[in-house]
Formats: sequence, C-alpha cells, structure tokens
Amino acid sequence: MTEPGAGTAFDRATAVSQVGDGAWAAVCDTGWSAPRGPNGGYLAAIVLRAIVAEVGDAAREPRSLTLHYLRPPAEGELTVDVRVERAGRSVTSVSARVIQAHRLCVMALAALAVDREGVVDYAAGMPAVPPPADVPAAVPPDGVPPIARRFEVRPAVGAPPFSGADEAVTGGWLTFAEPRPLDAAALAMYADAWLPAPFPRLTAPVGAPTIDLTVHFRAPAAAAAVPAGEPVLAIFRSTTSEGGFFEEDGELWSRHGVLLAHSRQLALLSR
Repeated sequence: MTEPGAGTAFDRATAVSQVGDGAWAAVCDTGWSAPRGPNGGYLAAIVLRAIVAEVGDAAREPRSLTLHYLRPPAEGELTVDVRVERAGRSVTSVSARVIQAHRLCVMALAALAVDREGVVDYAAGMPAVPPPADVPAAVPPDGVPPIARRFEVRPAVGAPPFSGADEAVTGGWLTFAEPRPLDAAALAMYADAWLPAPFPRLTAPVGAPTIDLTVHFRAPAAAAAVPAGEPVLAIFRSTTSEGGFFEEDGELWSRHGVLLAHSRQLALLSR
C-alpha cells in the first residue's frame, strides 16, 4: 500500500490505498493535466502502483504495461480494480480497470516478472547528445497546462515545437522538478511527459490525447540505481500521421547509456 501523505507531490498524486477484493482507491489530481484532461502517463503511474501493490511481490518487477484510455477522469476519487489473471513460476499477468462514478475510464494489462537468464543480450547504443549540465533548462511559457511545471526539461533532440520542421522527433533530459528516486511508476509517467513528437512539424498547438500507451520496462536494477533528481534522456519519434491519428515511439535512457524503458502510443492529432 502507498501512503497518500508520503513523499513528493508525484507520490501523493499517484498514491493508492487498499479497499479490498482487488480494489484500490486513488484521487485524480488535475494538477497533472494536459489541455484535454489528466495526462496519460500520470494515469499510467496510478494504475501501475495499484498493480504492484496488489501483486505484492518485490521480486516480480513490472516488465510491460498497456493502457487504453476510454474517457478522462475528473478531479476527485477513483477506483482501480486489479485482477491477477495468472501467476506463473516467473511471470504474473494482471488486468486493471479505472472506474470513476461508475464509468470506466481506463483499461490496462500488465506483466510482472522475475529476472531470467537470457540466451543472448544485445542493445543499440544511446544517441549522442550533450550532457545535462551543458543544456539549459527550458522555462515554461505563460499559459501552459499545469503538468508542464512538474518537470525540468532540457531540450537536446529535434527542432523546437511549432517550427515547421521536416521530422517528427523531439526530446532531451527530463526529470521531476521535485527530485525523487526513479522507479517503474516514474518511468510510466516519463513515457508521456514530453511534448508529442509531431509538434516540431506543426506551426501551432493542437490537441494530442492518447488512445493507447504501452511501456516496456527494460532495466529495473539500473533504474533503481539512478540517484534522485538525476535526469534521464527521453527521445520520442513519429513516422506516420494520417486520418487524425499518429504513432509515437519513445526511449528513456540513463545518462550512463542504459535503456531503462521504451514506449509506443497511438494518439489523436486534431483541432
């Protein structure tokens, strides 16, 4: 169980408390909202904290989380109903549903697992970017959504937003404005915390609400070793936007070149 009054603002805003029979209570805080409702990564963090608490096995780390967003919850209480679908020798499969005022808001599936001995290990290298200390922190302009002030961002990848660039790629160094240790809930939040990848190609802001989001957690031990307040490199790309929908692929790297998580989402791109 997580304590609602403990830790940072992120900890408090994503805290869950046990109700019973797989149900966990939480509170939706619109201080973590984008223009069209609570940020998808913020809701993912709440769901993941409920799932981890329900499974209750520290050896089984989150490995995969997929969410479908049906409707944005409003400010106030909500319930995360968690069901362990199967607990095998090394993998636990879980489903979860976020409900507010008897309305289904989010559906989720997750896999938690112990470490396994792989047949072969391989990985691409981290893209070359200047270190965080050499990149100025961006100052949020007036009128941005509340969530924009929850993070310190140091843009290092791609063109500026709304500059009419040729590529839909963006990113840089990212951390909470209020330092806290890195864990799976924080990585789920980071996976949807940056500006959407198409924004450099645009010339004016538009809505980009998430339809579905998947996060794969790749290196739990390396994430746990990241000091509180140390930024991760977040890079997001999109190759296709058509019919009002775009895809976005994300990577989250430690500053030492370890891939901590990657993500993929489908989102709307419409006025």
